[in-house]
Order: sequence, then C-alpha cells, then structure tokens
Amino acid sequence: MFSILAALIVTLAVGFFILKKYKPQTVLLTGGILLMVLASLFNTGDILAEADRTGFWLFDIFEYIKTIFADDASGTGLIIMAVGGFAIYMDKIGASSAMVSICINPLKRLNAPYLVLSLSYVVGQFLNIFIPSAAGLSVLLMATLYPVLVELGVSRVAAAALVGTASCLDLGPASGASNQAALTAGMEPMEYFIQYQMPVAAVVVVTIAVLHYFVQKTLDRKMDLSGERVEIDSKKHEDVPKIYAILPLLPLIFLFVFSKLVISWIQMNVITAMLLGVTIALIFELIRKRDVKEVFKSIQIFFDGMGSQFATIVTLIVSGEIFAKGLMSIGAIDIIIDACKETGFGPIPMTIVMVLIITVCSIVMGSGNAPFYAFVALAPTVATAFGAPAVLMIMPMQLGSGIARCLSPITSVIVVVSDGAGVFSMDVVKRTAIPMVGALIALMASTFLFF
Repeated sequence: MFSILAALIVTLAVGFFILKKYKPQTVLLTGGILLMVLASLFNTGDILAEADRTGFWLFDIFEYIKTIFADDASGTGLIIMAVGGFAIYMDKIGASSAMVSICINPLKRLNAPYLVLSLSYVVGQFLNIFIPSAAGLSVLLMATLYPVLVELGVSRVAAAALVGTASCLDLGPASGASNQAALTAGMEPMEYFIQYQMPVAAVVVVTIAVLHYFVQKTLDRKMDLSGERVEIDSKKHEDVPKIYAILPLLPLIFLFVFSKLVISWIQMNVITAMLLGVTIALIFELIRKRDVKEVFKSIQIFFDGMGSQFATIVTLIVSGEIFAKGLMSIGAIDIIIDACKETGFGPIPMTIVMVLIITVCSIVMGSGNAPFYAFVALAPTVATAFGAPAVLMIMPMQLGSGIARCLSPITSVIVVVSDGAGVFSMDVVKRTAIPMVGALIALMASTFLFF
C-alpha cells in the first residue's frame, strides 16, 4: 500500500508541475530521485546490482543516473542527435523545401479541393518520414501547401487542421521517437519501421485521409468561405536546385539498401547514414556555391543541431528513464502488474491501458515526446509480465503519442498552424478531433489484427 501511495502522490505531483510549465526534465528527475530515495529508505527495491554499488545508498542513486547518461549519450542519444542535426541542416540549405515543393506540385493540378486536401495528408505524412520535426514540417507546409488548399476553396481552419496533423505519425528511422522505440524493443530501427510501423501506418494513414475528407468538407459547408484566400509565398529558397530534393531521402535509401532486405552483406546504422547524407550535402553545396570557406563553416549548423537535440530530447529521455526507475524501485509497477493479472487482464487490455495513459498525458501536456519517453522504459517490463512481445506495446504507445499530440490546442505544431492561418487553436483542434480519434482506433485495431 505504501508503494502505490508514494508512486501515486509523486506521479500526480510530476504531472501537476509539468502542466504548470515547469521544466519537464527537472520535474521527472526530481520525481525519480525522490522515489529512489524512498525505495532505499524503506527497502522496497534495489537501485544498482550488488557488484555496481558504491557503498552508500544515496551515492548509488547518482551512480545510476551517471550510468544512464553515459549509456544514452553513446547509444540512443547519439542516434537522435545525428538525426536532429541532419534534419536541421537539410532545412537550412533548402533541401527540405525543394522536396516539399516537388511533392506538392502534382496536387495543384487536381480540381477537387477536398480530394486534394485528403491526398495532401498522405503526402505530408510521407514527407514526415524524411522531415521528422513536426514544427519544422508544419512551417514548410504552411508556406507551400496551405495557400494551395485555401486557393482551391478549402477554409483556412480546415487547411490548418490538415497541416497540423501531417506529422502525427512519427515513422521511420529519421524519427528520434522511432529510434527510441526500436531500441527499447530490442530491434534495429529499419526492422521496426518496415515490419511493424509500415503495415499499421498504411491502415492509419488511409483512415485519417478519409476522415479529413468528410469532416472538413461537412464543416466547411456550414461556413462562409468568402475572404479566405491567401497569397502563396514562393520566394523562400527559390534559388535551390530541384536536385536538392533527393538529399533528405538519402539516409533512408542507404538504410534500406544496405540492410538484410537488399544488400545483406553490407550493414549500415542510422548514425552512419546521417553522416554520409551530410557529407554528400556538403559536396552539393560546394558545387553550387563554390565558396569552400562558407560551406565548411555551414557544418556548424549540423553540430549545433546535434547539441540542441541533446539538450532537449536526450535529456528528456534520460529523465524519463530515471522516473521510470523510481516507479519500479518503489515496487509500484510490480503491484500494478500483479493486480491486473488477478483481474484477468491480458496483453491486449493492458496495451490499451498504456496507450490511453499516453494519450491523456499527450493531450494535457501538449507534447507527444514527453509522456512517451517517460513511460516507454516501463513497456518491456509490463509486456514481459503479460507474455507479450515488447514491440507490440511500444509501437502503439509511440504512434499513439503523436496522434494524441494533435488533439491538444497547446502543442507547438497546432499553435504554429493556428497562428499562420489566423485562427484559434481550439477551432483547429475541433477539426482534428474526429480524424485523430479514428486514427487511435485504427492504430489499436490494426496492431492487434496484424500481430
């Protein structure tokens, strides 16, 4: 009873302070350390294995934190830093804009506004595989796709809702969350993407596209669409060669070709693919600008991007793992698992429960990453206890967190598109609600059906 009470009080306090906009990393770290202190004082669980102990229980807690920082910085963290640095570099040199422009041009030729809107979601989600930043992709789409949709006759709020959900699924090895999910599940990111994410994503993407078509068309009929037109901004990166559109695709191409699926005798990991992609981009920049000093200097954009990913995402992952360790060391997770077993919960109901927790937290916090990184470390323990593969719990948690993020009026991507469209974020969320709820249902149904 003490374990559950302590875990509940600390968890509620953590949620409260995060809602109040306190720094999530500090809040999670504090919560995790407090739980580990209680676990040590009341002897409810071990912090370190006996061979790794320092000789003093309080130092053991900080020894554990040091170990987690070292492991994550050299493993998952380095992958996320390389991915983030690559994405930022692609944006700065205009390669992301070039790819978006080429992908959107065919849609302009269709004379069916809501069909274009529906297909635009599919294009946006495809682009998100190579441009894993939700806010970054939304800015690009607001400058390129949004004016096209409004010019065709779609309302500003409908177009904003479409753009706001274009990145709701964090797919592929370019996504930091996907890499974390894959490594936590004990598999390679490309294997996770192709064997697990892609079959489920195919169902979810179609579901969202169809729901957007009917929801936005139905709600727009009730609106006065006069005065909705906007000017198309085509000046940004207009001098970037179209060949640059291939650059954001290179890492995924490398990872696919040099894998067990194609060329099995050569293996490539995510970090190598990103570094190779940046090197090729530098060569492109040298050929285009013919200014060696300026191009060499531009590599700092990649390094700064890596640093920003460490400061934001990697530290959040570490903090989430420490909080999860606190919950496990206090004994709360074991008690919850045992209670669920006694009530007859199987792996499917337990997965639904975990996804619902993530969903509520994502909506309330306005972030998909924060709750996912906070809870993903628990998934293997819970899944193993119920005799289910960890990936079948981790994947819906990971994809569900991104979907739920688009139901929050305070999440960055919704705020960005709302501001760009000149509408209230709550109005945008009203337009995303049905597609995203449908996506969550499709996500769970397809996961259980396929696996």
